[in-house]
Amino acid sequence: MKTPYASIYSVLKINRIIVLSVVIGATLCILFAAWMVFATYQKSLATAFAITTTGEVIPLKLISQKESLEVESLAHLDLFHRCFYNIDASNYRKNLEKALWLGNSSVDQVYQQKRADGVYNRLIQYSLVQRIRTIDTQVDLDADPIAFTTTVNFEINRGSITDSYQLITTGNLIKVERHFPNNPHGLLITNYFEKSLQKVAVSSE
Repeated sequence: MKTPYASIYSVLKINRIIVLSVVIGATLCILFAAWMVFATYQKSLATAFAITTTGEVIPLKLISQKESLEVESLAHLDLFHRCFYNIDASNYRKNLEKALWLGNSSVDQVYQQKRADGVYNRLIQYSLVQRIRTIDTQVDLDADPIAFTTTVNFEINRGSITDSYQLITTGNLIKVERHFPNNPHGLLITNYFEKSLQKVAVSSE
């Protein structure tokens, strides 16, 4: 005999099936949406900035950071060495200020030592012009932090005399927040050391 209770139980059973189906469906949708958001976030982290062949940073263009790390490292070190060593009486303050943004206290220690030794006073007193000729850098991207060795060939013009030198520097690079325009590559030089400096004989033509 069919009773009203049987109908109620049937309705409740159907409602329970519908509720479970909705809950399961909603859970799957939420998981899928969360996965899509995570995948998009990971992709955006890997494609944040573009690097030109000259090492310039273009913030609004997207390419893989991993693929550009070597380019950025070389560009960062090139910029630092040019600012730190490509100096004369008229630009050394501005260039050194730029260079100090690109390294930590180890760079500042080298700067303070040069200052104490009177390097910059002689630059002004004798109107010396120090110009970089070539910069050659080797980076080890597999090292943590990134290790580098840079060979800088530069010359010092003393008026009628020009002396040539070769400087070898070493150190590490760590990733930091980008700071435009002071530190556009988001890298910082640490453990900076002037390994050797020697005068280079210039062959006469």
